[in-house]
Amino acid sequence: MSFTTSFTVDQTPRQVYDAFTDVRGWWSEEVDGGTVRVGDEFDYHYEEVHRCRMRITESEPGRKVSWLVLENHFDFTRDDTEWVGTTITFEITERDGKTEARFTHHGLVPEYECFEVCHKAWTFYVGTSLRALITTGEGQPNRQSVLPAELAR
Repeated sequence: MSFTTSFTVDQTPRQVYDAFTDVRGWWSEEVDGGTVRVGDEFDYHYEEVHRCRMRITESEPGRKVSWLVLENHFDFTRDDTEWVGTTITFEITERDGKTEARFTHHGLVPEYECFEVCHKAWTFYVGTSLRALITTGEGQPNRQSVLPAELAR
């Protein structure tokens, strides 16, 4: 069992692929590392709530991207291994002049303590933020933490 969501857009498969690999544009501005080539690894960070490390295992422009979760930490679960070893795939298919984007988090199962929160989060990040990045050029990622002016001096 896995979490899957999909949507269809008018943009080309290559535009959809380019948006998905722009992880900072739809998931979080707090991403360090490469997000495009096989072998790239990146760290995702959202406040103290969630941190993870991903490795890109497949990357076919206009067709597919796969990530392997190497490390993970949620501040709201007892088990930090819930995502470790799971994979995320993003498959792109052209149909009748439109492009279907299918996101699957393989191994994200209802038995996991994080499932409800993760289900809601992926639904938003993929179905709303990524889709907006593809169709309007502007996603809704987590914003980079900004120091208040008085602390930056």
